[in-house]
Amino acid sequence: MRRPVALIALTALVVSGCGGKGSQPTAGPSTVPSSTVPVTEGPSSPASTPTAETASPTRPTRSPHTTQAPSCVDQKLKALTLREKAGQLIMTGIDGAGMTSAQRAVVQQQKSGGVFLVGNGGSLASTRTAMAAVRSAGTVEGVRPFIAADQEGGRIQRLKGPGFDRIPAATVQGTWSSSKLTAQAQEWGSQLKRAGVNVDLAPVADVVPASLKSQNAPVGQLDREYGDTPQQAGQGVEAFVQGMRKAGIATSVKHFPGLGRVRGNTDFAAGVVDDVTVRGDANLQPFADGIKAGTSMVMVSTVTYSKIDPKNRAVFSPTVIQGMVRGDLGWQGVVITDDVGSAAEVKAVPAGDRATRFVAAGGDIVINAEPGLTAVMVNALVAEAQQDTSFAAKLTSSVRRVLTLKQDYGLVSCG
Repeated sequence: MRRPVALIALTALVVSGCGGKGSQPTAGPSTVPSSTVPVTEGPSSPASTPTAETASPTRPTRSPHTTQAPSCVDQKLKALTLREKAGQLIMTGIDGAGMTSAQRAVVQQQKSGGVFLVGNGGSLASTRTAMAAVRSAGTVEGVRPFIAADQEGGRIQRLKGPGFDRIPAATVQGTWSSSKLTAQAQEWGSQLKRAGVNVDLAPVADVVPASLKSQNAPVGQLDREYGDTPQQAGQGVEAFVQGMRKAGIATSVKHFPGLGRVRGNTDFAAGVVDDVTVRGDANLQPFADGIKAGTSMVMVSTVTYSKIDPKNRAVFSPTVIQGMVRGDLGWQGVVITDDVGSAAEVKAVPAGDRATRFVAAGGDIVINAEPGLTAVMVNALVAEAQQDTSFAAKLTSSVRRVLTLKQDYGLVSCG
């Protein structure tokens, strides 16, 4: 029997002692308390490699005069300029078939730490060639870029040319056994891996009540949900994450704290509000299940949740990100936005503020579907860090989380 989210969070506190919808993409091993999230080993899992902090507890205590070699992530943090650090926090949209010359210039000049594919791509072979060019343009100081695709299935599958299986919708996947879905997800992930893609911006963890399915534009109308109860959705989320992890592909459970009870699609509508979901809601369970399964990221929606934080959209809400994601769920890994580049929901917010407000609230990676806004966002992050030491510390913490995740997936090289 599944434990409710609130009980999972309470267990973590007691045991560990620690407190795209439609046509657009929307948003790895986690650092959640080990007492609540068993590690699922995969080809790229770092769990079996002790770090200086996690090595055997029987190791000798170091002399106070002994210096320890800095970790690879520490080396990279020291080597990156402030602007390069800011760039690591932006995931820029590029054409699914590969970068245009203008997009290449953005990735190179702004040191964008990641890209995601907008629109449909070509064959596996052509995608592999196109993504090699992305790696070349986006590598900074031995840090390679995240390359992400929305590969959910059904109507939301960016890569479906020759070499890629046609993936059924989540509503179909949710009828399979967990073992079958895990095996299928591993195969789909292996195809992404061969194509040079390292992140799948999936799975959808939103619960759409059966009574709202036909009215729910972002998820229900597109058959993106694994089930209409937290238990059904959670089982699908777990199985999908485990399969992708086995293939060495990072995942992002989305769209916290859920799009299942709204009507409007934030890609195309503004003023979308959820006036039902509460903190500790039973429908948050699939996100906890995704964390337990080993997801790499948690994606936060751009909706306003009036019973949680009526003054801020979720992506700009410290209550949602720090209080619920990092606090209630115990997630200490990467938090990523839904698209805040071209989405109608955030058009009224200055582009630079979209990035700074998210990082200030505790988030890490900004998804930006408008390449022309990447420079604006990077500039805003740099300027805010230069004038506010508290924000600069948050930015550095975000970059550390991003680099740690990249290291987990073999995207960081240290000499």
